[in-house]
Amino acid sequence: MKILGVDPGIAIAGWGVVDYENGRFHTLGYDSATTPAGMKTEDRLLSLFHDFELIINHFKPDEFASEELFWNTNQKTGIMVAEARGVILMTARKHGIPVYEYTPLQVKQAVVGYGRATKKQVIMMTTSILGLPEAPKPDDTADALAVAICHAHSKNSPLGKYMNL
Repeated sequence: MKILGVDPGIAIAGWGVVDYENGRFHTLGYDSATTPAGMKTEDRLLSLFHDFELIINHFKPDEFASEELFWNTNQKTGIMVAEARGVILMTARKHGIPVYEYTPLQVKQAVVGYGRATKKQVIMMTTSILGLPEAPKPDDTADALAVAICHAHSKNSPLGKYMNL
């Protein structure tokens, strides 16, 4: 099963594609889609749409897993991130890919075994689980790979929440 994991964002949207078969991971690719701060919001969203179209067309994932938004105190930033997340989710559904979502706590629990793990612990375990030579950069990319790992381990458990969009 090929899983596209995403850590959504308007400035940086981390992504990672893993193949999970018989309890083993094979990392197919990972990076981040970025948009410049000075660009108009609608152009940033279009850029993310195009980037995720390319990722989906190249890797042809079977399933899509996203981290749920963690609402921060800056409402304007939160709204922009929500818009970016919406575009990314829509792109997956446009391609007929089932979409699943996980809270940050669920991701940490699935990857580290502790829901209050630090970012450093998540990155270290993600790197180890996937057998990567070094930690993925930026952190958003490591988070996206952690979401993919979470989905692989949680899809058939009560944690896996399918979004019927």
